[in-house]
Amino acid sequence: MNIKETFTKHLFDLQDRICRALEEADGKAKFIEDAWERPGGGGGKTRVIAKGNVFEKGGVNTSIVHGELPEIFKEKFGVSEASFYACGLSLVIHPESPKVPTVHANWRYFEMYDGEGNTVKQWFGGGSDLTPYYLVEEDAVHFHQTMKNMCDKHNTDYYPEFKKACDAYFFNSHRDETRGIGGIFYDYVQEDETMSWQQLLAFQMDAGNCFVDAYVPIVEKHKQETYTEEQKYWQEIRRGRYVEFNLLHDRGTHFGIKTKGRTESILMSLPATVRWDYDFQTEKGTEEAKLIEVLMNPREWL
Repeated sequence: MNIKETFTKHLFDLQDRICRALEEADGKAKFIEDAWERPGGGGGKTRVIAKGNVFEKGGVNTSIVHGELPEIFKEKFGVSEASFYACGLSLVIHPESPKVPTVHANWRYFEMYDGEGNTVKQWFGGGSDLTPYYLVEEDAVHFHQTMKNMCDKHNTDYYPEFKKACDAYFFNSHRDETRGIGGIFYDYVQEDETMSWQQLLAFQMDAGNCFVDAYVPIVEKHKQETYTEEQKYWQEIRRGRYVEFNLLHDRGTHFGIKTKGRTESILMSLPATVRWDYDFQTEKGTEEAKLIEVLMNPREWL
């Protein structure tokens, strides 16, 4: 089985399926595709949805890039001559309503080759995480349970390990709070005595396949709910924290910028409207304060 070809084909199919499910949930807006090419080799399909009934802004992007390994990574891996192949799907969905959570996910595969073309490094990475503006515990349980059920089919060590890694990674250290209520996150996952490359490929494909089941029911549950101007204001304050994480801490953003990736596709993850009020504080005992409490003290949901 050729992992690279199988997974690349899967990504395009997954992109189609996720876009269809989100369009159906929105009921109005459609994804617009912007195909692009990378000068050094490869390209991708950026698909953006905007100003819908449910989704204010979002993107579901595939990228398949290859060529000479950028200098920054030659230094990191201690090689003078190397090439690479990287493929992935990355998505961020920002709903209009503060009652519907923002969601982020990506699934990727990387190969590195020496001067003779031999594969010298390869790994999978990815995950899915949820960022609500108002905490609904049943939604958090549903999202995490979907991830755990998927993980348990492949390796029962994965969910607890990847859930912990998610809380640690999506963490705004400068504010001492997590970005959202987590999910799973993993990187540099390679073949070992417990998982073959074929088993890892099956896991990675399922990780993407379960996304719609994890997220869309939450959207359907809340998309008709009314909200106040104050609740919308709070959403935009919290979106500011989202932007801070993506620009200050996110490795994917840094990788894309440093490897001369496509700026529009990289910054697609940023919300359309956002606020930074000086020293904004929540009132004790409010729903907003309840969310902050959980972000500062990540919980086990299951």
